[in-house]
Parts: sequence; C-alpha cells; structure tokens
Amino acid sequence: MPIYSVKTTASQERTVADMIASKEMAEIHAVLAPDQLTSYVMVEADNDAIIRRVLEEVPHARGLVEGPGGEAGQSSMSEVEHFLSPTPDVEGIAEGDIVELIAGPFKGEKAQVQRIDEGKDQVTVELYEATVPIPVTVRGDQIRVLDSDER
Repeated sequence: MPIYSVKTTASQERTVADMIASKEMAEIHAVLAPDQLTSYVMVEADNDAIIRRVLEEVPHARGLVEGPGGEAGQSSMSEVEHFLSPTPDVEGIAEGDIVELIAGPFKGEKAQVQRIDEGKDQVTVELYEATVPIPVTVRGDQIRVLDSDER
C-alpha cells in the first residue's frame, strides 16, 4: 500500500490529519502526523487521486508532494516506520549533563544527571543549589538539557 506525503501549512499538521481521517473513506487506510515532521502529513491510501479529491475540501492542506516526473511521490513503510515507534524521553541525555527541572516540586532548579533508567524513562539527578546533595528521580519529560555552554 503506497504512502503519500501531504504538504500542509506550518503548525496545522494535526488539523489536516484529523480532517482527512474524518472523511472516513474506504480508500484511505491511515493518516499520520508525526511531531518530528513539520509541515507534512503521511497518508496511506489506494491511490493519489482519492487524496487529491479529499484535499480540495481540507483547509491548510497545500497538496501532495510530487516526484521528479510530476506524479505523486510515494513512500514505503520502511521509510516511515521510525515515526511509528515512540522515542524515550531520556534519549539524548547523558550522565553528567546539566539539566533544568521543568515540572514538579523542584521546577526551575538546575541539577546534574547521575543515572539514567531507559526502561522506566526516568532520570536521577542531584540538585545543584542544595546544601546537602539530594538525589531526585524524575520522568524524562520533566527535564530539559541546558545549552552546551552551561555544561
């Protein structure tokens, strides 16, 4: 089954995907609006003609991405499957990194990463400004790594 890329207005990917999915047409099998892909929506459909017809009624949809010959560009499942598996929030965080807590009771505090538990998607940090070192375990989405010049 071919997968087509639909160009959208910036920040309207979810809206376009929801509108395409709401058409409930048998020829359209799946719609994907991955967070990592800005201004594009992936649509699995029987052919490009059905998508073109649906896009005429969808605001913020700019049209299909076309290949070199002017035909609709197609993707295979292998090209989009990395969008289907979620990435852990602790990806890109290393032990020793300086982070800022962005949620929870210690919000706004700076800390140093001591341990990473990828299975549980948690990070144990040690608060910087505490007089006694306090290890705190938080979820990976509750911290943000500070710029490299602050490391």
